[in-house]
Amino acid sequence: MLNVTIDDIKRDPLKYLQQVEAGETLVIFKADKPIAELKPIVVSKQLRPFGLCAGEFTVPDDFDDPLPEEMLNAFEGK
Repeated sequence: MLNVTIDDIKRDPLKYLQQVEAGETLVIFKADKPIAELKPIVVSKQLRPFGLCAGEFTVPDDFDDPLPEEMLNAFEGK
């Protein structure tokens, strides 16, 4: 983790972006206070397996039945 000031970044933004691209995390300071963290985006190319939670949830038979009247009235502010 590298601490830098806003002025440092203004002087040479490409230098710091290259460091982030290389995997470095930057903590940006303004008046000796940390204000932001700049870190690389981690791209996960691994797909989630199909059926990961199979059997952990079942859709009830009444899933698509109309809502009770009192619940409809609550949604509509009545």
